[in-house]
Amino acid sequence: MRHRMALRKLGRCSSHRWAMLGNMAASLFVAGSIVTTETRAKELRKVAEKMITKAKSGTLTDRRLVIARMPHKEAVIKLFNELGPKYANRNGGYTRIVKLGTRLGDASPMVVIQLVD
Repeated sequence: MRHRMALRKLGRCSSHRWAMLGNMAASLFVAGSIVTTETRAKELRKVAEKMITKAKSGTLTDRRLVIARMPHKEAVIKLFNELGPKYANRNGGYTRIVKLGTRLGDASPMVVIQLVD
């Protein structure tokens, strides 16, 4: 049974998983949308929405917490200077997942995850 299992392992050890999700979050913040598999997008949504919520307050402590999780300078600057104020009046729901179909090689369900305008 899957009771009380909060996250998907994605076939990686924990350090690799956290690094991958941090890099994917940085790509999402810089580009605005990325194409990935459905399970990765669902895990990325949790990480990205928590980072945007921290960026809304904009304190030094929140900035340091985000940098520790996502050490990508350009993405952190864009997150705190553009995206935080943009979503200041929005209570969650900063990302959208749109299904694209299956990947040709292994039939994985592909989606595009994007920031809501």
